Amino acid sequence: MFTLGIDYGTNSVRALIVRASDGKEYGTGVVDYPSGTQGVLLDSNDHNVARQSPADYLYGLEKSVAQALAEARSKPDFDASRVAGIGVDSTGSSPMPVDSANRALGIDPRFKDNYDAQCWLWKDHTSWREAARITELAAAHRPDYIAMVGSTYSSEWWWSKIWHCLTVAPEVFEAAYSWVELADWIPSQLAGVTDPKAVVRGVCAAGHKGLYNTKWGGLPDKEFLSMLDPKLADLRDRLYDVAYDAATPAGTLSADWAARLGLPAGIPIAVGAFDVHYGAIGCGVEEGTLVKVIGTSTCDCAVIPVSKNPGDIPGICGIVEGSILPGFFGVEAGQSAVGDIFKWWVEGVCGGSGALHGELTAEASRLKPGQSGLLALDWNNGNRTILVDQRLTGLLLGQTLYTTRAEIYRALVEATAFGARAIIERIREYGVAVDRVVCTGGIAEKNPMLMQIYADVTGCTMLVAGSSQTCALGGAIAASVLAGAHPDFDSAKAAMTSLRAESYAPNAENQAVYERIYGLYRQLHDSFGGLTASADLTQLMKELIDIKYAAHA
Repeated sequence: MFTLGIDYGTNSVRALIVRASDGKEYGTGVVDYPSGTQGVLLDSNDHNVARQSPADYLYGLEKSVAQALAEARSKPDFDASRVAGIGVDSTGSSPMPVDSANRALGIDPRFKDNYDAQCWLWKDHTSWREAARITELAAAHRPDYIAMVGSTYSSEWWWSKIWHCLTVAPEVFEAAYSWVELADWIPSQLAGVTDPKAVVRGVCAAGHKGLYNTKWGGLPDKEFLSMLDPKLADLRDRLYDVAYDAATPAGTLSADWAARLGLPAGIPIAVGAFDVHYGAIGCGVEEGTLVKVIGTSTCDCAVIPVSKNPGDIPGICGIVEGSILPGFFGVEAGQSAVGDIFKWWVEGVCGGSGALHGELTAEASRLKPGQSGLLALDWNNGNRTILVDQRLTGLLLGQTLYTTRAEIYRALVEATAFGARAIIERIREYGVAVDRVVCTGGIAEKNPMLMQIYADVTGCTMLVAGSSQTCALGGAIAASVLAGAHPDFDSAKAAMTSLRAESYAPNAENQAVYERIYGLYRQLHDSFGGLTASADLTQLMKELIDIKYAAHA
């Protein structure tokens, strides 16, 4: 028996075929989205805009699965007729407007060139005003709503984006019968669902981004939504009443899509989830494990048994029952830019390519902690956790006339490590155990310098997941449980996940230096983040110089 995982990332879609008995990978397909700039529709007049074409999603679906099947067919024991289930994950919150037949408006010829009718990608921050207003109103009138998602609503999330569409593009809002998360829309397309209200919604997206909770009857009540705009209250009737965890299928593969993909009709499709939540499953997440999916951004996930509900944690992206594993609360946090920051510096500013990434990494690896005298903030795309403020920006401190490109590159890597430590400290503060850290993604596999810096800064040993496609693998694991290949998720994880041999333990000497620099980072973090009203930063530059001289000595 085989299962198929499909992972919708920021720039491409990946399909992965695995053997359900042990997770062995039989075929992989990766297809870049053809539209926009590396698949993202941008606006040179507004850096907050980030949309994607729904047509790219369907194009990538067919092409990536075809590639994966072609590779799998080269194995003598593979047969497409034995693919027994499908799991889908995506970025999020990435909502899109749909018509009454569940067709994406962005594919409609009337709207194909209208950015507001496309999918509103997770990294679109145009709705920061709406997010702030939701936070304000929820704190005053529905404090439970906002407490479950860290006490601050984000411009990356569902309601703020839909409300912003209503504000700036009422013609699109009026044309849309409903809205669907990308993670839910792809499974609904595969299942042939033609009624938006019949789309099986995953609790992952609903809970972490849509303020869904069974405690208050599902989505926010219409009275509260009317405080935002009466049209949002009307929209609630066209959305959904119940959201489901990974134990519930989103449907079965329709005859049409079975023919298009060359797979058996009627096989189960797992409920959709965000990439990192299925990625956590693909990393073998369990209580005490923090999974870090390191990509263009970074998302951190942990699980807590329902019997150990930790309550609310300020500044994180939510604690939602069933959002990762049935029977557990899923805890989500993350950083809005990690790989994107390195890409900005190496490709955008330095004008280099992949080769320059390697060159700067090699040069930066020869530097000692603190040797550059630099300190940066990792907010080039805002702060997702723990400040939840997308209007914050990046900062580089300590540069001189002799500062090099590699020194800045290392400082940016260190900044993301400091941000990662802040998250670990916050969730530990509220009783979430972090006994081990499992990292996944291309950066985790290809950049030992970064992994060692993360270990030295956080004080945690960094482990690396065995699969290079853990998000797609997580979807395939969910599909394997639904298909009956495994009786439950614990059995499936034990059989289908693994860790690589290499790991990165903290270096005590480096830790001591980074402990001092992290203290300076927190001064900047808390001052510019608004946590400390009267911070004294007058000695910070000079402390960096002292650390620099000590490193050179």
